[in-house]
Amino acid sequence: MQLRFAAICEDAQPRPDGRLDVHGIFHSLPAPGFPALQDHMVLVIVIEWDREDYGRYRFQVTLDHETEPFSERVLDVETEVRKPTDFEAPAKTPVIVPMHEVLFPHAGQYTFRIKAKGKTIDGPGVYLVEVPEAQTGA
Repeated sequence: MQLRFAAICEDAQPRPDGRLDVHGIFHSLPAPGFPALQDHMVLVIVIEWDREDYGRYRFQVTLDHETEPFSERVLDVETEVRKPTDFEAPAKTPVIVPMHEVLFPHAGQYTFRIKAKGKTIDGPGVYLVEVPEAQTGA
């Protein structure tokens, strides 16, 4: 299992042809103080399964602060993985998670972590920066 694509963005939509439209990717957020509240953001991940992986798999996604004791479960789901034929690419699970009113208690680096099959994979991160209120556009 590996992470083929991951982003934090403003919006993402699946297309009928299996592709994803991802808009407004960002890696940092300004905040006038902490705790900080982000009204809306979207997590997008695409997990590629090993060729021998098929059947039902449970995975979870957490949002973890890199140095402070903070971890929040974002997603806990089960997915059906189809066994690919010899002429197909390995199976992939695209996941789009809209999140509203996300609370960030501290400044610093936050990382989404994907846990499945006894493994943990680091996903995308976002850095929360404390800046004067006049610079945040608030």
